[in-house]
Amino acid sequence: MIYIAVTILLVTLLLGVPVPMSFMASTAWLLFFGGTNQTGYQASMVLPYGFSSMNSIALISICLFIMAGGIMERGKIGEKLINLVELFVGRIKGGLGIVGTVSCAVFGSITGSACATLSCIGSIMFPRLKEAGYPRGVAAAIMSNAALLGMLIPPNSTLIIFAWIGGQSILACFLSTVFPGIMMTILISLVNCWLVRNNPDVKTTEPVHGKEKMRLLKERGFIALPALMLPVIVLGGIYGGIMTPTEAAAVAVIYAIPTGMFIYKGLTLRGLWDSLVESAVTTGVVMVMLYSVMMLSRLYILEDLPGKMLGLFQSVSSNRWIILLMINIFLVIMGMLMDDISSVTLTTPILMPIILQLGFNPIHYAAIVGVNTGLGCITPPAAPVLYLGGRLGEAPINEMIGPTMWIILLAWTPTLIVTTYFPKFSLLLPHLLLGTPW
Repeated sequence: MIYIAVTILLVTLLLGVPVPMSFMASTAWLLFFGGTNQTGYQASMVLPYGFSSMNSIALISICLFIMAGGIMERGKIGEKLINLVELFVGRIKGGLGIVGTVSCAVFGSITGSACATLSCIGSIMFPRLKEAGYPRGVAAAIMSNAALLGMLIPPNSTLIIFAWIGGQSILACFLSTVFPGIMMTILISLVNCWLVRNNPDVKTTEPVHGKEKMRLLKERGFIALPALMLPVIVLGGIYGGIMTPTEAAAVAVIYAIPTGMFIYKGLTLRGLWDSLVESAVTTGVVMVMLYSVMMLSRLYILEDLPGKMLGLFQSVSSNRWIILLMINIFLVIMGMLMDDISSVTLTTPILMPIILQLGFNPIHYAAIVGVNTGLGCITPPAAPVLYLGGRLGEAPINEMIGPTMWIILLAWTPTLIVTTYFPKFSLLLPHLLLGTPW
């Protein structure tokens, strides 16, 4: 019956049924027909479990980070970051793409949201990229992939959920994706330059030297400083032991409101209200999804789905590194079918026992999950961030597929390979700062 339940889940997702309803359909099947005798389970076994699992203060940080991201998106800080970064790389062929990539990485570390990053930075960068001669498909592909850097560079909601479900340190999970995030930033920037290297239409900015450059650096740096201080305050407070992630998320909201309203003057009272409403709606959707997934994962555990999957993997190979490769493929496929939060909430309780049984470090696995969920967000058929980039950049998806495949091949794949097969790459920072084991 467990295989039928999994089939129901996958089919409903492919048919476009809302993700929480797909989870509920699979849950209902197991409630009626699960168990050793196919007599089903009592609802009292899963309904209270779902509620008790949601009783966690760590989940409040998700709501608060979503709120901070929406406020900062409306606060018009993106243009200040872009102007600052442009001083350093604007004169390179493809430099404007690097500006967009680095700006997404910085802004993503503030909001933790790929969609908010793409909406804010993309709305500023797309007209500039068009004016600079970038093909619209290339521009949309670069910005869509760069927006996902916020899922690797902390804080981000996906790893908060992973840590909550997997019973791991949120701080250690955050730190595990820092180096993969930096690697992705560098590789996307390089692929961007390679994609436009022979395009005669792509222009560069006029170089600025000497005193004029120093003047602009001081001027733009001063303007961008309040925005740049937010990740310093949040991450410094978390890693310095001053604040918990939930408290840091609250500080981010408190800091973001006056910054966007009084310093950058992009946030109005109406905009603040809209941000709060959108954050409440998004949080509600996430909570319903988490509740449905926690019930489903409980039934999957009762049906020993992790053991069945491990047996399936071991029937192919008994080498744990080969099994880890198969787990990566499974995560990519799940990422292709659903959004990042749904994928993490569903796969973590299933795959975490397998990871532990194989003897892998769960913090290492957190970094693997971080890279995989980002990759899934730009891999069709789901690819929500890719389609959003196409709409914002007014680029047909067929013009984006080619550049996106190159970015997947030359940026995402190497980062995933290094993160997977060189554990110390992701475990170094958690080990140095938190003393977690290698």
